[in-house]
Amino acid sequence: MIDEAIAEDFNDLENDLSAQLENIVKDLEILELKATLSGVHDDKNAILSVQAGAGGVDSQDWAEILTKMYSKWSESKGFKAKILNWTDGDEAGIKRADIEIIGTNAYGYLKGEAGVHRLIRISPFDQQHQRHTSFSLVEILPEVDNNLDIAIDPDELRMDYFRSSGAGGQSVQKNATAVRIVHEPSGITVSVQNERSQTRNREVAMKILTARLMERELKKQKEEETKLKGDFVSPEFGNQIRTYVMHPYKLVKDHRTNHESSDPDSVLAGDLDSFLLSYLQKSVGAS
Repeated sequence: MIDEAIAEDFNDLENDLSAQLENIVKDLEILELKATLSGVHDDKNAILSVQAGAGGVDSQDWAEILTKMYSKWSESKGFKAKILNWTDGDEAGIKRADIEIIGTNAYGYLKGEAGVHRLIRISPFDQQHQRHTSFSLVEILPEVDNNLDIAIDPDELRMDYFRSSGAGGQSVQKNATAVRIVHEPSGITVSVQNERSQTRNREVAMKILTARLMERELKKQKEEETKLKGDFVSPEFGNQIRTYVMHPYKLVKDHRTNHESSDPDSVLAGDLDSFLLSYLQKSVGAS
């Protein structure tokens, strides 16, 4: 018979080796991710926006869940997630959030997350406990360098100022510090109300607007290239990139790569690397 102390040592060694192997696998995934980041803007910070779609309060709750998922992923990478704008939902969740994710290659890692994300679950807001489908739109923009020449004509901007909305009571702003900027030629609208001063809200709004204008130009260039190849498909809000199923079974599936996870709770807690890697590997292989 094997001595109990020796058996215990073997178990400890096995557990230690398993932990080391798990860490090695995670390190390899990170290295694989970095190897796929070769885009012009991949090394930049990212501006991540989440907007609730069809589905009322459920979609507004879903938008907040997604925002927290990306914040948790950012924390796991040692990145900083800074709220630029946050608009509360009617009963729960959010209507929209704009977050700056600060860290090397933040945009490169996250660029594939842009698109419609679908959630299927038993609604916590339905007294009859029926299954609901909710949608939220995720937008990923590279943060624009201050020295990058993005021409914005001030005469083409319309600025509105209003009171920041809040939960009520003492948190309601009495002064019109919130800013809404409309870029009239493109129709792009940016609203920011998180900062305490009107000046700061305007600066943040211009930062987001500039990033969106640059992304608009990049999309135009990409669409033109794709049209020349003959396989251009117009993006639509209804074309979800990923579905998260919480009921009647548990599954997360990316419809572009067919990558799946049977643990949506872990994914929503920020465990996104396998999805990011599968998308980046496919996009590199297709280029």
